[in-house]
Amino acid sequence: MAILGQIRSRPWLLMGVIALALLAFLVNPDSIEKVFGKNPDVLGKVNGEKITREEFNDQLFVLQQQADQQGQPKTGLEEQAWQLLVQSKLIKQQFEKLGFEMTDDYFWNQLPYDQMFAQQKQFFDEKGNFKTQELKKQIEDMKATSPEGYNQWIKTRKSIEYRLMARQVFANVSTGITTGKKEAEELMKERDQLADIDFVKIDYATYLQKNNIKVTTEDLANYINKHPVMFKAEASRNLGVVYFPSAPSAADDTAAQKEITKLFSAGTDASGGAENFQNTKNDSMFVMANSDMPFNNQYMTPSQLPQTIQGQIATAAIGQTFGPYKEQNFYVVSKLLDKKASDSTLSKHILIAYKGAERSTATRTKEQAKKIADSLLVTIKANPAAFANGLKLSDEPNAVERNGSVGWTTPQSQFAPGYLNFLASNAKGSTGIAETEFGYHIINVEDKKAGTMGYKVAHLVKAVKPSDATEAETDKKARRFIQQVQGKSFNDFVNIAKKGNFKFSNPKQAKRFDGQIQGLGTDKDGDILAWAFDKKREKGDTEFFTVEGTGDKIVVYLNGKQEKGTADPESVRDQIEIVVKNKLAAKQISDKIGKAGSLDQIAKQFGTTKQTAQVNLLNPSVAGSMEPKVAGAAFGVQKGKLSNPVEGGTGVYVLIKKNETVNKQPGDLKQFTESVTQRSAGMFGQAWLKSLQDNADIDDYRIEIWNKAGSQQ
Repeated sequence: MAILGQIRSRPWLLMGVIALALLAFLVNPDSIEKVFGKNPDVLGKVNGEKITREEFNDQLFVLQQQADQQGQPKTGLEEQAWQLLVQSKLIKQQFEKLGFEMTDDYFWNQLPYDQMFAQQKQFFDEKGNFKTQELKKQIEDMKATSPEGYNQWIKTRKSIEYRLMARQVFANVSTGITTGKKEAEELMKERDQLADIDFVKIDYATYLQKNNIKVTTEDLANYINKHPVMFKAEASRNLGVVYFPSAPSAADDTAAQKEITKLFSAGTDASGGAENFQNTKNDSMFVMANSDMPFNNQYMTPSQLPQTIQGQIATAAIGQTFGPYKEQNFYVVSKLLDKKASDSTLSKHILIAYKGAERSTATRTKEQAKKIADSLLVTIKANPAAFANGLKLSDEPNAVERNGSVGWTTPQSQFAPGYLNFLASNAKGSTGIAETEFGYHIINVEDKKAGTMGYKVAHLVKAVKPSDATEAETDKKARRFIQQVQGKSFNDFVNIAKKGNFKFSNPKQAKRFDGQIQGLGTDKDGDILAWAFDKKREKGDTEFFTVEGTGDKIVVYLNGKQEKGTADPESVRDQIEIVVKNKLAAKQISDKIGKAGSLDQIAKQFGTTKQTAQVNLLNPSVAGSMEPKVAGAAFGVQKGKLSNPVEGGTGVYVLIKKNETVNKQPGDLKQFTESVTQRSAGMFGQAWLKSLQDNADIDDYRIEIWNKAGSQQ
């Protein structure tokens, strides 16, 4: 209010602020961000091109739709959406550099080749032509009748455009991948040249078993400094996580067992003890009112039933009960309600779909579809042979080729209920109409045979859950732990956790938008990441979290903050410690070899043996390991002369070349050149895209914006 009062009392100050904003906008819109902070609707830039919040949300929407269709979790896809957008921007920039433009004509001309349409035969006519006009009309109709559906198409189209651009860019750039004649000749020479060597290998693993080498943080840093491109790091956090599951106690188990026994034989409180699972007249209602799992009215095969009763169900009488018995963390009582043979039916059909039906691309109305189906049925009943001709009108892909057959089905098959009901109600040879969410089906029942027995079983279930007292004890244990570790070092945090036999994990490179934390995977993972990346957070901070619905507790320790740039040595210790340790071992070994005069002397010094091998440069395998440096030394050292120590990937080698020979392989220069070119082109795509990303100027404002907003707007 004080600032507002100053502005009101000084009109010139208000005019100055407006002038400054106008000037910034006129000179460079981006400079507004420098004055007023990051624009919350711009999440980042790729080589200066903005990634907007709208684009991010659209990409995330497409991924969530795909995950939903595949039965995968829809959460934790934020980082994947970001990476796809970054790569898409890079591809788009290359697409435009090559002189292409994503026009509407280009989009529709290339659409038949996109992965979303290329394998879907319903989008092509009998001659293999893409139904462009039909698809366009459907989209226009959607625009008029279903704004939400049309909006989804617009988001999907953007993803398709990026894929089409990527296809064009890769096709054009990979065309330029060639293998020169001189290069091919040299590679053929390397392939055919062989060197016979005697060598001694001092294996790193064996050496390190006898010689303890400690890798310091400085050693890791020195290695990173020599390979800076390999260790470009995004912002991440090193976390210590201790998880306290609120697991049911023995008393909780006994309470669940007591409760189900009461419901099974004694009686419910609601009935005053008069009704129990054995004497109830309405099993489904009893289960719905008293069970921790809903009533299932389906017939099941024995293999679909709980393992405890699978062997008993075949000889059981209707009304017979089983249990109480325990399955995992549940107590169960089961009652056989009915059993019947699950007939298998062979059928074929003609599908007449209509606009708005599930998976339909038809434009006819529902009334028109019904009229066509009724007319077809009359024709087929008068002349069953007309069924084959009617298949030409079917809206199911490949109906003519498959004669409309859906194969053998049972009542348990994953089919539309209306279709299965028709099969259950009609005898062999019957033909009629059934309506499902896919449209109208003219169905012919070709054959029936007795199948396996199906059983309808009611299950009364009580979950073994932690009681309030158990959850309170878990809470007490977790709070006592956080009090013990507050202000302590990370080593203390780890040691106290291990001493208490608590579940400990140490995700060293947790990223802000990973969605899930390695080794954890709870609904609190997102909150923990937000806490860890809060700009006020300092190394050594701890926090306490409660998992919704379970009573589980989590204590988190912030052990390190990696900002964008070169990786912190300790954050990548797990990845590179063995490599660095091997390099330190290699130096020690080379120093000990010194001026040794023979392979026998070196073998004796390190307690190993002299070996022989035949190597070449194109396939540098030595003693089962790929060792290009050793192969290089074999062709570089003079015949009969002892080589210097060679630092290989698996050990230090010293060798003597005995002989060089040429073993000419079959195939001419042209064939060899083509095979090398094809191999190079196959490896090109991902390597090129990674190179683009490594060398791009990528600005990621998400952490700053999310922290400022508190959460995604």
